Amino acid sequence: METVIRFALSNFTLTFVIIGLIASLIALINAPKPLTAPVVVEALLSYFMLFSIGVSFFYNFVMHSFFGEMAASFIGWADSPFQAEVGYASLGFALIGFLAFRGSFDMRLAAVVGIAAFLWGAAGGHIREIIHEGNLAPGNAGVILYTDILLPVAGFVLLWLQHRFGREVHDSGRASLA
Repeated sequence: METVIRFALSNFTLTFVIIGLIASLIALINAPKPLTAPVVVEALLSYFMLFSIGVSFFYNFVMHSFFGEMAASFIGWADSPFQAEVGYASLGFALIGFLAFRGSFDMRLAAVVGIAAFLWGAAGGHIREIIHEGNLAPGNAGVILYTDILLPVAGFVLLWLQHRFGREVHDSGRASLA
């Protein structure tokens, strides 16, 4: 069990994607039937915002702000005041993710554009570290590298699907049947 918990916490970006998919599935099981494309996309996108952006970046904030030395070691870096700066940037993204959970399309677009710039920049830094420094630490060359690249892609795909299928929303903010 310790190994599973260690893997889940060390690969938190993947963990929160999976939790978001589970939350989406639960929402869809409880949604009125038959399910329509807008309802499915809304469930996937809203829980992506909540978990893959909101909760995941809040976790990153906590780790870099309060456990900076441990976070730096996991990435293969020396600890520095930069850890707090990454933490506070992550807190900002977390707050936007929480707002985008039930927010407008524009709020969600801003959330994905923001994390895309941050994560793709981080991925470039990780790749540079791998090439120039041989840094193969799990926090530099492991799951985090792949999710740094793929999470924004997933966000943009979900936004495109929401734009394509439209979004019918009740006062509760949940997509509904046409």
